[in-house]
Amino acid sequence: MNPLYAVSPLDGRYAGRTEPLRAFASEAALMRARVRVEVEYLVALADLDATPLELGESDRDALRELYESFDEDDAALVKRIETEGYGDYPATNHDVKAVEYFVREHLPEGAADASSWIHFALTSEDVNNLAYRLLAKGAVDEVLLPELRDVRTALTDLAREYADVPMLARTHGQPATPTTFGKEMAVFASRLGRAVGRVKDARDGLQGKLAGASGTYAAHIAAYPDVDWPAFAREFVENLGLEQAPVTTQVNPCDDLAELFDALRGANNVLLDLDRDAWRYVSDRYLGQEAAAGETGSSTMPHKVNPIDFENSEGNLSKANSDLVFLGDYVTSSRLQRDLSDSTVKRNIGAAFAYCLLGYTKLQDGLSKVVPNEQVMREELESTPEIIGEAVQTILRREGHDDAYERVKDLTRGRRVTLEDFRELFADLDVDEDTREELLALTPAGYTGVASELAADVDDRA
Repeated sequence: MNPLYAVSPLDGRYAGRTEPLRAFASEAALMRARVRVEVEYLVALADLDATPLELGESDRDALRELYESFDEDDAALVKRIETEGYGDYPATNHDVKAVEYFVREHLPEGAADASSWIHFALTSEDVNNLAYRLLAKGAVDEVLLPELRDVRTALTDLAREYADVPMLARTHGQPATPTTFGKEMAVFASRLGRAVGRVKDARDGLQGKLAGASGTYAAHIAAYPDVDWPAFAREFVENLGLEQAPVTTQVNPCDDLAELFDALRGANNVLLDLDRDAWRYVSDRYLGQEAAAGETGSSTMPHKVNPIDFENSEGNLSKANSDLVFLGDYVTSSRLQRDLSDSTVKRNIGAAFAYCLLGYTKLQDGLSKVVPNEQVMREELESTPEIIGEAVQTILRREGHDDAYERVKDLTRGRRVTLEDFRELFADLDVDEDTREELLALTPAGYTGVASELAADVDDRA
């Protein structure tokens, strides 16, 4: 399809950026994951002593090839079985049943008797809940986490490179105790590292269910009452790389997915904070931006180099968070043992992930183009000498001056002061000469504590 005619910008304007998620978020990817679950379940049944099903190694290899080499033609066939019918199969109007018939049509010659064992005693949700989690885990592992790590690497690089560059801090939007640009990037790197840890924990906690129509293994037990089906299900689910959901209805309750969505939202919130701060730093000329040759910043103002990457990232991460909140709230509820309202909702998990991906890549674009303007930062520090007032009153407190805070407040609050004003104050103070020299040595650019060390020591692991 021509991207210009796509309904969603994810497959239109941003198709090139969201392409890595197609292997995990497309309908074809869901079909492939369902085929994998059906095939592996068939193989697992063959390993049960209780069943007469036998599959040789060549049959198993041929069956696994169904999902390992699942391609566009295979996806089209599954869709045809669902919507039009194929061969002796009328249209199923049921996507999981279409997958069952697809596997049946592709049984290897040596496994022709296995057709009745495909989807044996399962309900569609047994297949779907596992397929969605395999896709979510893959998307997080192979697409989202690598991008988050790349953002964090960019932040640690900035933290170390500009660890010593002093910068005016602002609290409540007002001039405050100086910091360094590197230290502020280290703050975001540290926060993002913690957020990435939460995402990994949630990924590792994804749970799968294989317990039948009401979560009781009833059909399994009816056919083979002597088999420990909960143990079978646990081994099967764990072999797929998931934890087993111990007790469910027909539906896997999805609390695990909600935890993953919330963890991603936490990481996104860190990056939203960074987007907004970076935007302000560009506005204040603390950050310069490299202008791309031929690029237009404004249709009417030729001089402009807009912080569009940070703005774009902010917009997409905000959209992602809105979707993630909705998904987390919606998929964790089901009327009684099952209703289908979540089925259509879960098809939007990939879209939420795609907005995350757009936010991450656009933020990386922004970070790659900015360069700290050290001269502007120093000039603003020099023009705001009142910020050493905190240091002055703290040193005076150390020397036993009970009125230290009040004296500095009277000098500085709500008015512009100069370093000369401070020197006049120091000349009138009843302090020893060493303390007076200590006070006279104070400068805004030098009043950054151990900010440089904090930035240089930032942990680059994520």
